[in-house]
Amino acid sequence: MTVKSNHVTIKGIKDGLVFLLDDKCDFSSLLEELRYKLEFSHQNILTGPIIHVDVKLGTRLVTDDQKEMILDILKQKGNLLVRSIETPALAREKDENALTTMTGIVRSGQVLRHEGNLLFIGDINPGGTIVCTGDILILGALRGMAHAGFEGNEKAIIAASYLSPTQLRIAETISRPPDEWENRETSMEFAFLLDGKMQIDKIVNVTRIRPDLNVFRGV
Repeated sequence: MTVKSNHVTIKGIKDGLVFLLDDKCDFSSLLEELRYKLEFSHQNILTGPIIHVDVKLGTRLVTDDQKEMILDILKQKGNLLVRSIETPALAREKDENALTTMTGIVRSGQVLRHEGNLLFIGDINPGGTIVCTGDILILGALRGMAHAGFEGNEKAIIAASYLSPTQLRIAETISRPPDEWENRETSMEFAFLLDGKMQIDKIVNVTRIRPDLNVFRGV
């Protein structure tokens, strides 16, 4: 399904939506039309299950503040999760160590699936689920279920700013939090497998387990 207008084109793809934003128009006009489309057009695709969104800016150069303005508009729809926001200059081929960034909230009953490593900026609410073939790194609260390395990657980790899940899984290993979970400090931690058993440690120690991973350094 494609919605065309002067400044914003929304295209349906196999695993989500692509927002093509005109790179020639005034930025304020672009934001105005983006708001209008999300508020008044195509409610059938902007409600319900999680929809992954890729934003393409063409040749437009934007500041970090302008990117945030675009993200703020998209985040007003609770089922939209921004997977990428890019210009051709920023596009690059993914490899096994690439880290995809998404932002939003995974609510109760919603399942977010991703192939590869994921940095998720937002919260996973109770009843929400996040599943990745690689690492799961959450800048926010994990209060639902997380499954990293679900295709068998036992080196995958699950990290969160606030780690209080209903269940953790890495590869085939399942760990439920202990009864006293709520009585212990749960901030800035990560889960990993050691000799086939689930372990929890502070994020400051993550590079001891995974020297290649430095996303959470200084956080």
